[in-house]
Amino acid sequence: MISCTRSDGICTLTLNRPDKANSLTRDMLADLTSAVQAAQAQADKVLVITGQGKVFSAGADLDQARAGLARDGVWEALSGAIAAFDGLSIAALNGTLAGGAFGMALACDLRISVPEAKFFYPAIKLGFLPQPSDPGRLRALVGPARAKMLLAAADKIDAQTALSWGLVDRLTPVDQMDATIALLAAPALEADAAVLKGIKAMIAAGDASPT
Repeated sequence: MISCTRSDGICTLTLNRPDKANSLTRDMLADLTSAVQAAQAQADKVLVITGQGKVFSAGADLDQARAGLARDGVWEALSGAIAAFDGLSIAALNGTLAGGAFGMALACDLRISVPEAKFFYPAIKLGFLPQPSDPGRLRALVGPARAKMLLAAADKIDAQTALSWGLVDRLTPVDQMDATIALLAAPALEADAAVLKGIKAMIAAGDASPT
């Protein structure tokens, strides 16, 4: 249910469960984590995570969530692996992003989205806490009040609002997604890997500096 392709330094991971809105099982999350770690080991310069169909991911498979997946450490293992990736990571959101699937998108360096996507994180309605690293990463992107709108008020926003809030970085029609990825990836692919890693480290250090 996860496909992996490599081409010219780009590793693309695709959620491939469109009949279930790409809802995530534990096996899928574990496979994604292994694939991200493999991309790191093989020194891929760009990592792209996307979905098959019209929804990026509806979040956790609800049956598995109720059986314990919602509190499983596999979510943090995945987002941690993405955050630790030395190259440029891009969440290419082909459709709606919901629930626990936020974690992998928030851990990416960049997020691009189709204009039709919706964004919501209804964990509070289901009686679950968000994944541990999600609130902090979300706050860093959109600020504390808007993070509370999404997590505490379970607000559903459209892609234009997500863009204006800073949750996504660019909107692009689905038929232009590949071209947008190529444009954003080109400098990273051409750069020395140490320079790209250094830029990311400098930005991360700035995020951690007191204000």
